[in-house]
Amino acid sequence: MGRLQGKVAVVSGASKGIGAAIAKVMADEGAGVVVAYASDDTGANAVVEAVRASGGRAIACKTDVAVEGDVEALFRRTVEEFGRVDILVNNAGVYSIQKIEDVSVAEFHRQFNTNVLGTLLMIREAAKHFGDAGGSVVNIGSVNSVAAQAGMSVYSATKGAIDTVTRALAAELAPRKIRVNTLAPGATETEGIRSTGVMGTPFEQYVIDRTPMGRFGRPDEVAKVVAFLASDDAGWVTGEWLSASGGFRPG
Repeated sequence: MGRLQGKVAVVSGASKGIGAAIAKVMADEGAGVVVAYASDDTGANAVVEAVRASGGRAIACKTDVAVEGDVEALFRRTVEEFGRVDILVNNAGVYSIQKIEDVSVAEFHRQFNTNVLGTLLMIREAAKHFGDAGGSVVNIGSVNSVAAQAGMSVYSATKGAIDTVTRALAAELAPRKIRVNTLAPGATETEGIRSTGVMGTPFEQYVIDRTPMGRFGRPDEVAKVVAFLASDDAGWVTGEWLSASGGFRPG
């Protein structure tokens, strides 16, 4: 029996990469899973099919986390399908690599709307649906909040904001038995990382040289730590920032 048996988890940004791995690991641990995603119907449906093929329970729900109506509809559908909500993983996020002179107001709002406002809206709605036993929120942050890299000023700022949101809401929601933690992955080999053209560049080597484990991480390695934070095994853990980065330290 998995350590999330009988639980229901909502995972945003779950159609690919780290989010897809989180959804699959949650299901392997016994949770019913809602695969929330912004646009990739094919990817989201593939995650659902993979979960079901392994004997798990999953549905997909198209959601813009920065839109109140979408978030409200997501949780209504979750309760209609599964009858409860126990876990929220805020993985949806966007980023770009830009020099400061190229950062536009529109790009600032694009990242802050999804990464920060979206996280707040999702937690606000989840908190309405967690039962008397409380719940667990895992916010996916980034080592960039404390080890910011050139060209990542806006993204790093959003992840720094998430770190603060985690601490504030852990204190606010603890009386309701709701735990809130941040998991901060380091460089993880995903579709998104590959699309930036980083792999095979001096930056990839920079990261590897400063990672004691000598490589980029895998999505499933991050997902397993998320499952721990979401489970009762972490029942005495809230308001924390945990890195899953192979020991990465900036130079």
